[in-house]
Amino acid sequence: MTHPFLILQWLEETLHIHVGKHVMYAWFVMILLIALAFLASRSIKLVPNGWQNLMETVVSGIEGLITDTMGPKGMAYFPMLATFALFILVSNLIGLIPGFYPPTADLNTNAALALTVFVMTHVIGFKEHGISYLKHFMGPILALAPLIFIIEIIGHIARPLSLTLRLFGNMYGHEIVLMIFLMLVPFLLPVPMMLMGVLVALIQTFVFTLLAMIYIAGALEEAH
Repeated sequence: MTHPFLILQWLEETLHIHVGKHVMYAWFVMILLIALAFLASRSIKLVPNGWQNLMETVVSGIEGLITDTMGPKGMAYFPMLATFALFILVSNLIGLIPGFYPPTADLNTNAALALTVFVMTHVIGFKEHGISYLKHFMGPILALAPLIFIIEIIGHIARPLSLTLRLFGNMYGHEIVLMIFLMLVPFLLPVPMMLMGVLVALIQTFVFTLLAMIYIAGALEEAH
């Protein structure tokens, strides 16, 4: 634990729930996103303002990234990819608030996200190509197919590990650095670190979401 006091962990101990602080804060992020979606959509206007304007900007940005990375076919997977992006972004940002813990600073949360990407990539691949999807693992030369297959399997297994550790390392590392500065110099000096934390949160959200798009786009492509 890097925060000296966590609000939801205290609530968890008081209510004897025992699910883990990362689960409590993941639930909190989900409730926050549901509330934000409700606020943005309860009175939709032709000329957006307030929460609707914010959410339309975010949604448009994600749509543009999907189209540029995956092509028009990728829009079918917009709900899943947008959910990843929004959940990770909000999870990263709440860690900057005293008393709140980012779920993405825990290996369990990140592993769950990465494994979801891993499973859905291959589910989408088989849905798109059927059994022919296995050609993605064989390479262009039949004689080298057994060797290429092993290399491809190792590469695909490494993907969730890479996604998990990259997000965990950056978010947990920032948590530790921020708390060290807060303990040493509690006034003013931590402010630049918190601003850097916003940048880290945005970059890590972008990297995770972009890699998920690239993996799914690869599954949608025809094998060569």
